[in-house]
Amino acid sequence: MGNLFCCVQVDQSTVAIREQFGKFDEVLEPGCHCLPWFLGKQVAGYLSLRVQQLDVRCETKTKDNVFVTVVASIQYRALAERANDAFYKLSNTRGQIQAYVFDVIRASVPKLLLDDTFEQKNDIAKTVENELEKAMSHYGYEIVQTLIVDIEPDEHVKRAMNEINAAARMRVAATEKAEAEKILQIKRAEV
Repeated sequence: MGNLFCCVQVDQSTVAIREQFGKFDEVLEPGCHCLPWFLGKQVAGYLSLRVQQLDVRCETKTKDNVFVTVVASIQYRALAERANDAFYKLSNTRGQIQAYVFDVIRASVPKLLLDDTFEQKNDIAKTVENELEKAMSHYGYEIVQTLIVDIEPDEHVKRAMNEINAAARMRVAATEKAEAEKILQIKRAEV
């Protein structure tokens, strides 16, 4: 009905892209706007300015040949002052971000050993964020934050790591038990 009266409403945290006869004309801020359709003006689409989150799961191999699944959480948003770039230059934002994340993770994790991968997850996140920021700024997007939320080794590797850890703890327990027995025998001999 708004189009009948040449009016359109743009919601908060959203911008509208106005075209005139199919050509970009203006970015409309939140509020009420007149769009005289008989002059060829129309809304081409809307663009949210809210922060959005994309979780990316990427399988890669470490330097010591262990397959891991790295889960990166990317928070991004379209910039109001570059809304026309965000609307027209990129049709699949999530796919583009995912491709860059895959590229950076698969380039950086294979240089690290498994243990180093866990220790340097903040460095990996920073590298991903810097590369994304460079790439996505051309399309009118800002990368708010990048987190590596999970590094998950292959199930067999996890099991083997747990067995190694359990064996080490059993060895410590056996040593402690032997020390306790030794002290008890010395005390008995003294009496």
